[in-house]
Amino acid sequence: MTEKYKILTEFVKDISCETPDVESFLETKENISKYNLSIDINSKPIKNKIIEVNILLKFRDVSEKKKSHYEITYSAITRLEDSVKDKKEMEKIVLISIPSEIFPRLKNLFISILKNSGLGNIKFDTQIDFEKLYNERLN
Repeated sequence: MTEKYKILTEFVKDISCETPDVESFLETKENISKYNLSIDINSKPIKNKIIEVNILLKFRDVSEKKKSHYEITYSAITRLEDSVKDKKEMEKIVLISIPSEIFPRLKNLFISILKNSGLGNIKFDTQIDFEKLYNERLN
């Protein structure tokens, strides 16, 4: 199957690592296993079948009082082929194909940022099944 899109460029659009104080940092290190990774995907048309696809990753513990909070928005500027006209096909490209392609690079970048923020040997073992998320969204 030929690809119906081409990623023209990728970049970090926004990044935030917030730790209010030393106590928060120490508590974060101690309770890092309680932190969850969440993901959100949105897009906006630019022009002539070119779209911006944004993936937002958040890593936080929503129950923690003194919170450290980490997030990154990663963008892919993508050109859709002229043959892509159907809205559902476009949705699948934006919500499944593009995120599946760029997520491994985004995940490695985010892990590197967290490690360099003092969180040591952190890993995200879970693989994200973007097709499954897309199908769950429809139900």
